[in-house]
Amino acid sequence: MKSPLHPMFELSANTARLGMEAAEVIGLRVMQAAFSGFSDPGEAQLMITEKAQAALDAQFLIAGSVMAGEAHLAPARAVALYRRRVQANLRRLTPKSS
Repeated sequence: MKSPLHPMFELSANTARLGMEAAEVIGLRVMQAAFSGFSDPGEAQLMITEKAQAALDAQFLIAGSVMAGEAHLAPARAVALYRRRVQANLRRLTPKSS
């Protein structure tokens, strides 16, 4: 279903959502580091590799959009990619309630 919003407004809204979701992930990671340290040393390494992988994936996505003649869709696609990655981190880092 196509969104009734103007594409620039939709991109702006999704970018703002990305910022809020990223801030939440940062907060969870800071709390985790403050209270338990990085008890799992792989978590610190995972943060770095996830960021590098997301940047690389975004570059390929943008290049693919440009080569397909859809450069105008590249910003929205890049924001959507980052939002999916941030939301996955949020799900992984959020404590599970029993």
